[in-house]
Amino acid sequence: MSDTEEQMGEEAEDEVVGGNEEEQLGEEEEKLGEEEEKQEEEEEEEKVPENPLTEETVGECLSLLCKTGDGLAHAFVRLDIHEREITDISILKAFIHLRYIDLSGNKLKDISSLSVLTHLLTLKADNNLLVSAKLEEMPFLQIASFNKNKIKSLEGVNHPMLEHLSLNDNEINQISGLDPVKLSRLHTLELRGNKLETTEGVCLPNLKNLFLAANTIKKVEGMNRLQSLTTLHLRDNQLEALDGFVEDLKMLQYINFRGNNLTSLKELQKLQPLPMLRALVLSENPAAEEEDYRLEVLITLRKLERLDKEEYNDEEREEAEQIYEQRRQEELAAENEEGSEAEED
Repeated sequence: MSDTEEQMGEEAEDEVVGGNEEEQLGEEEEKLGEEEEKQEEEEEEEKVPENPLTEETVGECLSLLCKTGDGLAHAFVRLDIHEREITDISILKAFIHLRYIDLSGNKLKDISSLSVLTHLLTLKADNNLLVSAKLEEMPFLQIASFNKNKIKSLEGVNHPMLEHLSLNDNEINQISGLDPVKLSRLHTLELRGNKLETTEGVCLPNLKNLFLAANTIKKVEGMNRLQSLTTLHLRDNQLEALDGFVEDLKMLQYINFRGNNLTSLKELQKLQPLPMLRALVLSENPAAEEEDYRLEVLITLRKLERLDKEEYNDEEREEAEQIYEQRRQEELAAENEEGSEAEED
């Protein structure tokens, strides 16, 4: 190879290396740009102008005059301060008689000061900037709603009188920390629009309604602890199989699987152990496009009364029973034939 050719080769190599370096630098710059943009957004969020709740505003928003706990005086027990861009509610520590509070649509990052309000029955704190729903144990709290915040865990929600807990549209990726003893009265749990990949962790034997739509759930697990469950919403998840449904779910009547990835109606055989299942939603799954969809579902789940919100009529039920019986007889005949052939051998 001549010196000129060798030099040209080295230059070409340098160009490739240089190109790779430029490409790498471009990727790094893009990454840095994204990180800076994210940081700017976070800083912008952190720069929320301070707007603490004042005594004057509290006075304007109080209502419902009731007797105090000892019955010796009267006090206003309801406070509604929704959508006022409040950033600090520490003043509420002084209003110990409050029972019903609506803090929705503000800029709150911390509600820990509510822990001293031991008479609280209802708390609504939707659409704030909360990263935690944690409060000291509230002895009388019955309804709590923390929808549309940035909450990442279920820590600090074990209140002994709690009946309805709602944490829709947050950033929870795991169900953990729910105490079945302290939450023995909880009948409804809403965790729609979070980051859950499994149903594992809901160990609440008295729970009746569980709403887990719009997560990324791929597996149904840990359901054996939900003996009282009647309603299960799993719409808009990523289920491909229906493993995990066990006989312990003896009260389960309604399941919503709309908008999942179920490709075969044979998966419905895994729901046969559920003795009380009466209503099912399967629309917007590939399996719902199968031939004779409604009929095949009823043949598999013969006690079902409603599919995709449409009741089965007597004619459909009779046809399903006939086909089921015909298939059963064919299976028995095939088994007998196999048995006879085995004896002959």
